[in-house]
Parts: sequence; C-alpha cells; structure tokens
Amino acid sequence: MDVIPLLLFTGAIFFLMILGPMRKQKKEKTFLTALKIGDRVVTKSGLHGKIVEIKEGSDTCILETMAGKIRYEISAVSHEMSIKINKKK
Repeated sequence: MDVIPLLLFTGAIFFLMILGPMRKQKKEKTFLTALKIGDRVVTKSGLHGKIVEIKEGSDTCILETMAGKIRYEISAVSHEMSIKINKKK
C-alpha cells in the first residue's frame, strides 16, 4: 500500500526533471536548424543583428550589426526577432 505514493512521486519527478528539459532542448534544436539568411536575431549575450551567412561545416554564422560583421556560433543565438517585427506591421 505504501508503494503507490512512492511510484507516483517517482513518476512526477521523472516527468518534471527529465522530460521538461528534453522538450526544451528539442525545441531549441529545431529553432537553430530553422535559421536562415536574412533573419534578425538576438544572441545570448544580447547582441542584435541580421544573419548574412551561415557556415554549414563549422556551425557558425556571420551577423551584420551596426558596427560591422561578426562571426558567431549558431548555438549562441537566443531568439529570432523577425517574427516579432513582422507581427507589428
């Protein structure tokens, strides 16, 4: 009789601690693979720019900013601003 609450607790921990981060990681991976040239993005460090080139073999992209062009790892891109800009128009 004491086994049922233990199993429910273990299931809840599994759901919250393992499946949650796995979903987030999958969502981030699909976001990064969907990036394309011309997307306006924000990096994890807060840099705003537009993707002008994507290097497939090295997993880097070149962002155009007001200061010039900067090479960044694709994994450093936090979110896309193009969708938000297009919604405002």
